[in-house]
Amino acid sequence: MFRKGAPMSRWDILKKRQARLREDITSMLDSFLIGTVAKSPSMTGYSLTTKVEGKTVTLYARKDIVPKALEMGNRYKRLWTLIQALSKVNWEILNLESR
Repeated sequence: MFRKGAPMSRWDILKKRQARLREDITSMLDSFLIGTVAKSPSMTGYSLTTKVEGKTVTLYARKDIVPKALEMGNRYKRLWTLIQALSKVNWEILNLESR
């Protein structure tokens, strides 16, 4: 598909970027967490605030899982950014295909 030394077309570049984004997204699907982990000033522990069936709920987060929960929350933010980037690439490919 890609010839060494030959200039890549816009379509080739987009398809390569699309494949890379898919790989990155797939690698993050196993451990992400949607929500916000925070320590409330009025409480002694941490909590996870998230949506469950369209309603905001707050769940208690034990102190020992807080670092992992924060890491998983950051993974979700990165995952969402990657999904948005993939959507943009898909849109560009769709526009090129329709020409």
